[in-house]
Amino acid sequence: MQVIIRIDKMVKKTTKGEPVADGKDGKKVDIVIGEIREKFGEGMIMKLGDVRRVDVESIPTGSVSLDIALGIGGVPRGRIIEVYGPESSGKTTLALHIIANAQKNGGTSAFVDAEHALDPEYAKKIGVQINDLLVSQPDTGEQALDIVETLVRSNAVDVVVVDSVAALVPKAEIEGEMGDQHVGRQARLMSQALRKLTAIVAKSNVIVIFINQIRMKIGVMFGNPETTSGGQALKFYSSVRLEVRRSAQIKKGDDVVGNRVKVKVVK
Repeated sequence: MQVIIRIDKMVKKTTKGEPVADGKDGKKVDIVIGEIREKFGEGMIMKLGDVRRVDVESIPTGSVSLDIALGIGGVPRGRIIEVYGPESSGKTTLALHIIANAQKNGGTSAFVDAEHALDPEYAKKIGVQINDLLVSQPDTGEQALDIVETLVRSNAVDVVVVDSVAALVPKAEIEGEMGDQHVGRQARLMSQALRKLTAIVAKSNVIVIFINQIRMKIGVMFGNPETTSGGQALKFYSSVRLEVRRSAQIKKGDDVVGNRVKVKVVK
């Protein structure tokens, strides 16, 4: 025995005779939009078809192959970028190349050196105009992230590089005793900071690059034991994630003159 159930949707006729679903009256929608705009400001809500398409601006990375892989000719402006990989794999070098390209286009860049290890001579050889580069060497993780927020809010810079997430040590850990347990403090610090930064960065034209390091998970028997420091927040809030690994050495005779680096666009 076959049972056929028919459901008729209630519709209303407009003056032009076009059916409109009940409860979706265009006038009601316009009233709601007007109320939201009056309360929160223009541009807070709109119809998707009314939004003018704008091409995302980018800054080249210095590698044509990587720019093609990113799809827009470089790293996107107004986004958070994570560059991670093992030690001495070329993460800082990649960030300095982006800074150099931003300066070539007349932009201003800032380098938050949480590791206190930036080599001005090396940066100069890459092409960075060190006299125009803003450098900060904060004492604590909170101080570093406050500086980043101030720079982004000013919209006076084009690129902000944080080197590195692993070196963003919470104030409580610095002021505490050796051996004190501070489980999860850095992850909470990053999560709180990124919740604030995401909205600010999206409204600006600033690229914020976080350099991160790889750590090994303890007790992992199956799967990839590698992870990045600073918790899960940076993975979530980053628009682009680049994994950098050194694949081979470039030699001239017996002397090592460079490294061949492989960059994977993870996100």
